Amino acid sequence: MYIVVDERQMVTAAYVAGFHREGVSSLGLYAGEFKEWLNAASSADLDAVQGFLLGEFQERIACAEAIRRHSRAPIIALSEIRSLEQTLELFTAKFDDVVRKPVHVREILARSEAIWRRVNAAAQTAPAAPERLKVYFDGRDPEIDGVSLPLPRRERHILEYLVRNRGRRLTKTQIFNAIYGIYSNDVEESVIEGHVSKLRKKLRARLGYDPIEAKRYIGYTFVG
Repeated sequence: MYIVVDERQMVTAAYVAGFHREGVSSLGLYAGEFKEWLNAASSADLDAVQGFLLGEFQERIACAEAIRRHSRAPIIALSEIRSLEQTLELFTAKFDDVVRKPVHVREILARSEAIWRRVNAAAQTAPAAPERLKVYFDGRDPEIDGVSLPLPRRERHILEYLVRNRGRRLTKTQIFNAIYGIYSNDVEESVIEGHVSKLRKKLRARLGYDPIEAKRYIGYTFVG
């Protein structure tokens, strides 16, 4: 899920609606609300956040610094004007990227994933071997051996979340929070089991093996 912060309700509402159209969960907050949320958020809540989108408000840089103390998710600033001084100031602070409005949500998703890739690449001790499964993170379906694998949006987002956290055991609750949002009360967590089961069958049929390791009552791990 993505957190959108701005003092203007029309801005947060517009981006939350944009994320919703892409099937991505998000939460819009005012700056004051966001600081309260960040201080009260559990580690599970923060793990579900895939990116922070900060509009223009007075304490934006301070908010970015607070985010970085709690989360390694990408922090992206929305810029109202083209200003070299402002851009340099934001990059000197804790921001990972600065984009000028208007910007499509799919571009934000792509930029966020590019940041995640850089972070993960920096943590690797050896270059990764080429893989048959390619995941794009920007709204496109994944490919296996160069051929598209059409997936429903929820299954695609689950695959993206698992791949982004490769090798890490993720509980059903963590996946649910990332895909449906931490404050979603309209859907039961058990729906994740059905989504993952269908996803694993499709991947197994195309790959010839199951790249997702499942342990009952413990969770799921993407092993590649």
